[in-house]
Order: sequence, then structure tokens, then C-alpha cells
Amino acid sequence: MSLWSWVLLTSAVAWAVKFCGYLVPVRWMESARMTRVAGALTIGLLASLTAMNAVSAGQGVVLDARLGALAAAALALLLRLPFLGVVLAGALAAAVLRLLA
Repeated sequence: MSLWSWVLLTSAVAWAVKFCGYLVPVRWMESARMTRVAGALTIGLLASLTAMNAVSAGQGVVLDARLGALAAAALALLLRLPFLGVVLAGALAAAVLRLLA
């Protein structure tokens, strides 16, 4: 198959999955259990994405300034700093750690 065939096939599958969401009964989506499951999945996926971006490089695991920046941002979150403060704390920590390395 050519690249465009794969693109079209993937697009059709994505559309079909989205369409299946409209077929789910509304009472299922409004239940308290579904709300808890959706919340847990969102948090789990975001946490795994953050962990992968913090310690991976290609096929390997790398411990560098990104991990320190993540720790500094986590500390800023624990101190309940506003979002901009969390971002700045992470960026400053990454810059300092890269300067020292």
C-alpha cells in the first residue's frame, strides 16, 4: 500500500471511532462511574506522557536537566504557585542544570 492509502485508511478508522461515540447511549455517559473512569484515564495518560517526555530520548532512558525541571515544577505545584510560576520554575531549573552540566 502507498502512503496515501495508509493516510486515507487511518482517517476512515478515526472517523469510524468518533462516529461510534455518538452511538453510545447518553445515560451511560452521564453516570458517575463513567465520570470517574474518564477522569482517571485523563490523569493516567497525562502522567505517562509527562514521564516519557521527561526521561526518554529515542529508544533509551536519559537522566538530564528535564528531570530536574520536572521536579522543580512539581515543587512549585505543591507550593500552589500560579501556572506561569510553575512554568518559570521548571524553565529556570532546566537552564541552571544545563549550565552546570
